[in-house]
Amino acid sequence: MSIWSVKSMEQLRVEAAETGEHSLKRVLGPVNLITLGIGAIIGTGIFVLTGQAAAQYAGPAIVLSMVLAGVASALAGLCYAEFASSVPIAGSAYTYGYATLGEFFAWIIGWDLILEYALGAATVAVGWSGYMVSFLHDFGIQFPASLSAAPGTIVTLVDGSSVTAVFNLPAVLITIAVTMLLIVGIQESANVNSVIVVVKVAVVLLVIVAGAAFVNKANWTPFIPTNTGEFGYFGWSGIARGAGVIFFAYIGFDAVSTAAQEAKNPKRDMPIGILGSLVICTVLYIAVSLVMVGLVPYTQLGVAAPMAVAIDAAKVQAQGTGWAWLIDMLPFMVKLGAIAGLSSVMVVMMLGQPRIFYSMAKDGLLPPWAKAIHPRFRTPHITTIVTGVAVALAAGFTKISILGELVSVGTLLAFVIVSFGIIFLRKNRPDVIAPFRTPFVPLVPILSALVSLALMASLPLPTWERLVAWMAIGIAIYFGYGRSHSELRKRLAAGAKG
Repeated sequence: MSIWSVKSMEQLRVEAAETGEHSLKRVLGPVNLITLGIGAIIGTGIFVLTGQAAAQYAGPAIVLSMVLAGVASALAGLCYAEFASSVPIAGSAYTYGYATLGEFFAWIIGWDLILEYALGAATVAVGWSGYMVSFLHDFGIQFPASLSAAPGTIVTLVDGSSVTAVFNLPAVLITIAVTMLLIVGIQESANVNSVIVVVKVAVVLLVIVAGAAFVNKANWTPFIPTNTGEFGYFGWSGIARGAGVIFFAYIGFDAVSTAAQEAKNPKRDMPIGILGSLVICTVLYIAVSLVMVGLVPYTQLGVAAPMAVAIDAAKVQAQGTGWAWLIDMLPFMVKLGAIAGLSSVMVVMMLGQPRIFYSMAKDGLLPPWAKAIHPRFRTPHITTIVTGVAVALAAGFTKISILGELVSVGTLLAFVIVSFGIIFLRKNRPDVIAPFRTPFVPLVPILSALVSLALMASLPLPTWERLVAWMAIGIAIYFGYGRSHSELRKRLAAGAKG
């Protein structure tokens, strides 16, 4: 069997229709799917990485970076929506790659998605830790600084002194809590996520409305800071790099597709969940980033909790005005909303990763234990635990900047493969009629792939080096285990003998 052999759409649909105690439970409706998307999208990107990207790369023009990243996401979202409606099965881009580009590409994208979901959750956990430590400080509780960041990180204390961190304990604790929730059940996880989404969207809207009243337009000048002479540091190249980094803020809509086998009516509801959540979040992102860089000079936003810094600045300006009572509440509300919001992102990311493993194991590319379903909760409990351990280790020992860039490059690579997959699907399987069809094929998929590749190219060289190393490990595992245990390979071999 060739490593380029594809899995038939008919076989995928048979798997999607499976029921029983060894299958996933179908309980999610369109509202659940939209809130899952919003739950994944609004998180570290807006609460953490926006400020850092503005401070390091784009300045106030981070707003343009947001628009560029949003366009890239919209193009990819259209491609995902067609696949999700025609192949309504767990596995997301991994499954789509298997159906169009072949087993080897499927493995590559499945291995790549670990960067998106597992490391994405780890990035969020680090951001959650920063806000939780700040929140506890507001109540007079001083969390040990040496246990609040990755090893080697210099943490500045209130009195101006500093300590070197050895471990990020809060990030590990939230990972454990989310892992336990996900083992209990998909419906319970979705309900918790929906409640949290309402809270954090309300907080974001509150920040936009209240913060807009105290924007200092001088902070928007120059809107596009002069390039330092090095690519990616301000100027138009800084906007491009900012988009590549902040692209992390938009990932999440594709995580909706990992829950396809738990949707009641996936052919209708998956496009609604993917595109609906993306549109809502793009509008909120552009507005809140514009307010954030207007409240405080962008150079002050390169911290673990930049939105908290922006709101603290608004609080000072609001003294003696009719807004004072509301602004005084904002620091508390923002930190609480960020903590809740980042928690929901972790729920969706850590929900997605085990289902990727589940699909890969059902295809024989991973060991059988990875497809085990809990007899009572009907969740992939073993892979959920494995994911939880991996996320906890990454969050406890890795800096957020490294994690965020790895997640961005991994996600963009997945988008490139899915975009080309639509072209292959239309060319090789014109008989497959999807309830939702990507418009202007092949123009939209080609633009999606090109924009994603351009954003990948804007990322720092060390990020590419880590990606290459990660992919080399994945390829070794595929040829060492996956290829010889492939269920598709076994079926084709049996058919050839027959």
